[in-house]
Parts: sequence; structure tokens; C-alpha cells
Amino acid sequence: MTGVRPADLIRPEIRELSAYHVPDARGLIKLDAMENPYRWPPEMVAAWSAKLRYVPLNRYPDPEAAELKARLRAALAIPPEVELLLGNGSDELIQLVILALSAPGRVVLAPEPSFVMYRLISRFVGMRYVGVPLGAADFSLDLAAMLEAMERYRPAVVFLAYPNNPTGNRFNEQDVRQVIAAAPGLVVVDEAYFAFAEHSFLTSVAEFDNLLVMRTLSKIGLAGLRLGFLTGAQAWINELDKLRLPYNINILTQMSAEFALVHAEIIAVQARQICEDRRLLLKALQNLPGITAYPSEANFVLFRTPAGKGTHLFEALRSAGILIKNLSQGDLLHDCLRVTVGTPEENQIFLSALAAVLD
Repeated sequence: MTGVRPADLIRPEIRELSAYHVPDARGLIKLDAMENPYRWPPEMVAAWSAKLRYVPLNRYPDPEAAELKARLRAALAIPPEVELLLGNGSDELIQLVILALSAPGRVVLAPEPSFVMYRLISRFVGMRYVGVPLGAADFSLDLAAMLEAMERYRPAVVFLAYPNNPTGNRFNEQDVRQVIAAAPGLVVVDEAYFAFAEHSFLTSVAEFDNLLVMRTLSKIGLAGLRLGFLTGAQAWINELDKLRLPYNINILTQMSAEFALVHAEIIAVQARQICEDRRLLLKALQNLPGITAYPSEANFVLFRTPAGKGTHLFEALRSAGILIKNLSQGDLLHDCLRVTVGTPEENQIFLSALAAVLD
């Protein structure tokens, strides 16, 4: 017995954190995690299952995932001059970027509110995180504040979610371009919701030598596979690849993602359906008394409840069997909740329950 305790060795900033909490959704209509509510058609599932029989689980996967990268390039029109780095979801890629840039005194910068992992992973690796508040009225990018913060803190990396999570809006393209051009370090444009927006910076990677574009397949129906990818100049990708653990993309993910991308049109049809479902959901929320629903180019809708009612409505919906996301803490998101776009039936159940609680 040495008497060594976690507090003796674990860094103070780690001990101060809470583990990322994923609520138990068993038995609930799950509208909290921006997942695609539509499954593959039966014939596609049958063809996929047949392929699974021949996957050599006794062998390590291709460490470079060459066939999967080729499928990604073809399906998503990734320019040939752009290099690819695959990750176990976007989270691993964010971690690789921050780890590679970590050094005493360096800063990670992003608008706030935005994807929580930018801040959490910065703290994990001991880098300072600086959040720049979005516009209070419409969650737009405060360009002047971003430029001032970059000049003041000289961040090693700036993360820009495009569209933004949890607000759902897409920042002005010219504002984003000014941020990239003025940034003293790397800029990562996070396009997790690319399938539901009409704009992308993927074709601009060759235009800026400090730009990386990140995407995930989680939001388009492959959340269970955990596959993200980062695109950028070869010089950046080669350095980041040194931090990637071997075999980070398992053989089942590689095979399943390759199969899914062969059937990309089915995924595209589902994405278009989600966009239509989103339009109807947003309109219905905007018609509810006391609710302010914000336009979205993602697969979710952020809405503000009557003053002081956010957590109450969240709990009431959960009691009614519906799980959404409670964001009603902090200044900009006070009384705000976020609902993922579900199937039409799920959306209607949610809307009916919310209307009943409001009454």
C-alpha cells in the first residue's frame, strides 16, 4: 500500500471537471442528440448484413483506410489536392488538433455558445480556452469581437462550427472568410451539419493555407459508426497524422461506411426529408404562444421558452416520455431548449406535449 491518491497525481484542472454526461434515453422518444431518425430500408440492411459475414474480425483493419478514403472522395466531391485524416468521430480529430498545437501560453478560441468539446478538450490538454460571445439577438458571429480577440490572444487555433451547434444558424460567409484571413494560427471550420446546409468551405481549403475543414458522418445516419474526417493541406495533415493512434478506424466502421457511401443517394433522400421536417417543426414552434424558435440550417431547432420555464418544460417533457436538450443555463441561452428533428410522428408527439405543458 503506497497511500497514493488520485488527488496526488491527477492535474487540478482535470479533477475540477465533470465527466461528459449522456442521459439514459431508454423508453423515451430520443430528440436530444442530433441523430438521423430514419433507418436504412430493409433491402439495404439485408445487403449490409450479408457483407458483415465476410469481415475478417481476426485481422487488424487497414491502418490507412484507403478504400474508405476513396469512397469519401467520390461521394462527397472532395478535391484531389486536399488530404484526408480520419477520426473516431469529430471528437478525436478536435483532440488531435489541440494536442498537436498545445504549448505553454497558447490559446484555443471559438465563438460562444458553440460545440462544448472545443472547450472541454482544451482543458483536458492544459490549453487556455477563450470564448467570444455571439450576437445576443440572433446568435450571429460578432466579427469585430472575434477580430479583437484574435489580436489580443493570438490563438493557435480557432474553431468555427458552420452551422453552429447549439444555435443552428450558419455564420455569414464573408465574416468567416475575414476570420480565416486574419487568424494568426490555424482555423478549423466544423461542418458537422453539412448535409442540412447549402454552403461549405470544403472547396476553399486550397485558398487558405491555415484552413482545415472537418466533417462527421454521425448526423446523416451513421452515428453508431463514429467516423469523422478532417481535410486540409498535406503539410497540416501529415503532422496531425503523427498523433493518430494506429487502427483508430475499426474494420466494421470501415466496411459499413464504405457500404453506406455506395448508397449515398438514400442518405441524401433522408437528409432532404429531415430538412422538410425541420421546416414544418420550426413553423409549428413559432406558432406556439410564449415560444421563440430560431431559424436553423442543422437537423435541430433551438427555441426559447417563457422566462424561468426552460428547466420546468424540459422536465415535464421528459415525464411525458420525450427527451430533448436542456440548454437553459448561461446568459445567451437562458430558458433555451434544443430539439432534434425527428420523424413526423415524433415531431407531432413532441409538439402536442409541449403545447399541453404550456397550457
